[in-house]
This record gives sequence, C-alpha cells and structure tokens, in this order.
Amino acid sequence: MKFSYSLVALLLLTACISEPSKNEDASKNNQATYRKDLRECQEDYPETGSGVYLRQRAGCMQLKGWK
Repeated sequence: MKFSYSLVALLLLTACISEPSKNEDASKNNQATYRKDLRECQEDYPETGSGVYLRQRAGCMQLKGWK
C-alpha cells in the first residue's frame, strides 16, 4: 500500500516538473545550445537528496528561453 502511494507521488512530481526542450529564439533552438545551457544549469544547481534541484534547473532553463 505504501509503495503505491509512493509511486503515485513520484508520478505526480515528474508530471509537474519537466525539462524545457524548445527555445523561444529560433537561432538557439538546437542540440548544441541546449546541452550547453543544461550543463550550465546543472553546474549552478547540483543534485541534492531532496530533489529541489530539479525545479531549480527547470527554472534556470526557462530563464535562458527554453520552454
């Protein structure tokens, strides 16, 4: 029973937090720029046990124009 609640909570969390994959600027909408921006956000917000870094990284990517 606890496992099913944990699974539902995990699914809801991942549904709410998704990595942006398209940039508003068409000239930046490519794999190389995406990887560079993602790497910078990963350096700025390293992994933590609580998972807060996922939301911070998504926010970082959105500030760089990724949606």
